[in-house]
Amino acid sequence: MPEMPEVQGLVDFLGERLKGLRITRVMVGNIAALKTYDPPIDALKDVEITGASRHGKFVDLSTTGPHLIFHLAKAGWLRFTDELAPTLIKPGKTPIALRVALSDGSGFDLTEAGTKKSLAVYVARDPADVPGIARLGPDPLGPGFTRDTLASLLEGRRTQIKGVLRDQATVAGVGNAYSDEILHAAKMSPYALASSLTAEDVDRLYAAMTETLTDAVAEASGKPPAELKDAKRRGMQVHGRRGETCPVCGDEVRSVFFADNSLEYCPTCQTGGKILADRRLSRLLK
Repeated sequence: MPEMPEVQGLVDFLGERLKGLRITRVMVGNIAALKTYDPPIDALKDVEITGASRHGKFVDLSTTGPHLIFHLAKAGWLRFTDELAPTLIKPGKTPIALRVALSDGSGFDLTEAGTKKSLAVYVARDPADVPGIARLGPDPLGPGFTRDTLASLLEGRRTQIKGVLRDQATVAGVGNAYSDEILHAAKMSPYALASSLTAEDVDRLYAAMTETLTDAVAEASGKPPAELKDAKRRGMQVHGRRGETCPVCGDEVRSVFFADNSLEYCPTCQTGGKILADRRLSRLLK
């Protein structure tokens, strides 16, 4: 799933590459991906793109008309080309959810792999009209997000810290992968209760979050969309590395599997050497 660093990389690329271009055509390949009807999708025709920004994991293309906003969900991606093919999209017969053609002949497709379709596209007068954006918590790399901000978000939360970091209404932009990386850097069990963290724990978590995300955003900066996924994988210490050696301590990276995802962690670095039971109702480890 694309998370804040990759989405920021996309936003930087799109803002630089698309600003000043007109949208000449928009084709919908998966009608279920289009979550709005007012303004209609046709309201994007012949508008000029004025910029790109990010709200959590949402990409927002502002125009001289409405905003084109999309969320890539678990298996979505953006495929950009300098010369867009003139072929028509056949709805239901392609992984392309949306195609956008631009005035210089370039364009991009929003694609989604797999059978579970969650990619979402919105045409909105204001980003706040999108429910997912309206519910977002603060951005962890925003100028107002301090150590005390994090502490206040965790206070009284009898929820596993892994889940708190992934909750978009609490912290915007962090998902499964970077929550694994942040907790590994903080030397913290994913099952620790947020309310149980000491002041020193919060210090360590805030530093790990800031450094991990800042480094990942810097790594994504300047890369075209086709290179962002590989850059993300290369930067991971534990996520997606089950069975490999922890680069910090040399222990084996372990996984816990759930219904539709998994988490990765290092027992030596994060759980005092204890192996987390591979089931959803594992006893919490502090």
